[in-house]
Amino acid sequence: MAKVTKADIIDAIYTKTGMERKDVCNLVDFFLNEIKNSLISYNTIELRGFGTFEVRIRKGRKRARNPKTGEVVSVSPHGVALFRAGKEIRQEVWGIKSPASESKTDQSPNAENSRKRRVSREKGS
Repeated sequence: MAKVTKADIIDAIYTKTGMERKDVCNLVDFFLNEIKNSLISYNTIELRGFGTFEVRIRKGRKRARNPKTGEVVSVSPHGVALFRAGKEIRQEVWGIKSPASESKTDQSPNAENSRKRRVSREKGS
């Protein structure tokens, strides 16, 4: 799986539009800053056909654990940024298979029976 950076996005827009690279860079920066400022102001950003950015408040906990040191710490309630993909993106991404699953073509009867049992258990729940 490849990583796409902000610079990659700027290059792609620059190539497709023919705008000055500096103008594209400014446009992308303005766009991202507008999203960030809206989230900081506790606003929801809805981009039709793409998705929704929003802030959710996570509950604080008196007894959380620092995973690095194991120390017990308290965590106050805090905001987290959340992105929910829109319908179009969800449908496009749904069909993507992991490279590992494509290389494994286990079609044995035991694997099929196991899948059927799991599906029937899920329906019964």
